[in-house]
Amino acid sequence: MPRKLPQVYLYVVDRDLGFAPNPFHGVCTLATCKPRIRSTAQIGDWVIGLGGQRLKATGKCIFAMKVTNKLTFNEYWLDPEFHDKKPVRNGSRKMMVGDNIYYLDEDASWHQAPSHHSEPDGSLNEYNLGRDTSSRNVLVSTYFYYFGSSAVALPDGMLSAIGYVNAIDHRVFPHPAAEPLIQWIEREHADSLNLVLADPFNFDKSTGHYSVETNRMS
Repeated sequence: MPRKLPQVYLYVVDRDLGFAPNPFHGVCTLATCKPRIRSTAQIGDWVIGLGGQRLKATGKCIFAMKVTNKLTFNEYWLDPEFHDKKPVRNGSRKMMVGDNIYYLDEDASWHQAPSHHSEPDGSLNEYNLGRDTSSRNVLVSTYFYYFGSSAVALPDGMLSAIGYVNAIDHRVFPHPAAEPLIQWIEREHADSLNLVLADPFNFDKSTGHYSVETNRMS
C-alpha cells in the first residue's frame, strides 16, 4: 500500500564530484551510491545532501532534489533523454562524471561503463558494482537545487529543530516535520531551481576512480 505522505531523506555528502548526485544536463539523478535511499524513496519524496567535515561545509546544503521519477538501470541506460549522462572519460569534467553506467544484458549479466566507479583501466570494479546494484533504482529529479561548492548555510537551529544530527548514514523525516526546511529552500532560492550554481566541491578530482573496497580514490 503506497504511503500517503512524502518523506525527506537527509545525509552527509562525503565526496562531491558531480557523480552522486549528478546535477548536469538539466536533470539531477542519483544512480549510484546510497542504495538504501534509492530502494525506498518514492516519487514526491525529497533527498537533501548536507556538507560535513571532509568538505568543510558542515550543516550547509549542497543539493536538494524532489524525486519526480524512478527508473530501473536499463530504463535509464536505454532512454535517449539520458544519453548525455553516460560518462565520457576523455571528455569535459561534466562528461567524465556521468552516472549512467549500468545495464543488464539478455543473459542477466551486469555491465559497468568506464567511469568514476570502474577500475582505472575501465574494467569492472566488482565492489562498486555490488553496492551500486544492491538497489536497481535510479532517482530522477526535474525539480532540484544544486549549490555545490557554493553550499548555502541554513538558518540557525533549523536542522536541530527537526531532530537532525550530523552522523553516519541517512535520516528520514516525514514531510510535515521537515517542511520548514523545504519551504526555506524554495522561498530563499527560488531563482536557483534546476540550476547548477557552482562546480562540485571535488570537481578537480573528476578524473579519479573510487572504490568502495578501500574507500579511496585513485
